[in-house]
Amino acid sequence: MFDIVIVLAGALLGFRLLGALGVGRFATWQVSAAHAMAVMLVMTASAHFVPASVEIMPSHADLVGMVPPFVPYPDVMVYATGVLELLGAAGLVLAATRRAAAICLALLFVLLLPANIYAAVADVPFNGDEATPLWVRIPEQLLYIAVVLWVARRVPDGSTRVMRREFAG
Repeated sequence: MFDIVIVLAGALLGFRLLGALGVGRFATWQVSAAHAMAVMLVMTASAHFVPASVEIMPSHADLVGMVPPFVPYPDVMVYATGVLELLGAAGLVLAATRRAAAICLALLFVLLLPANIYAAVADVPFNGDEATPLWVRIPEQLLYIAVVLWVARRVPDGSTRVMRREFAG
């Protein structure tokens, strides 16, 4: 699971570097974080649809194994959460939908927490590896929640005015 954090951090630094080099879209850490989270979500969402025969990454079957027994239709739930992650990623890259997408993703990450807890406690292997310990899973999930909530924060008026001037010119 730590590789997902590396993807998030690498994308964040890459987008922010682009901003420092003059790409206006990535002029702030907050917008760069939104795009980095979108990259991470596309990567994680793809696993929801990958067949078990693909061994380079987690598969649909791996994710179904994480679903707690009390959740009905685990196959459908895995596909549905994959679609929601992709929609959230798309929403994060569009300024008009970024705040709503970030709030919805925070709720989704909270709803996915029981699956992460179950996978750790039940010792569910993931992509052929041992189960990720609970002490890793919970802080990682909290990190994702914190990032999307930060992305959802309203930008101060000064930053909004700067963006308007850039687009008006």
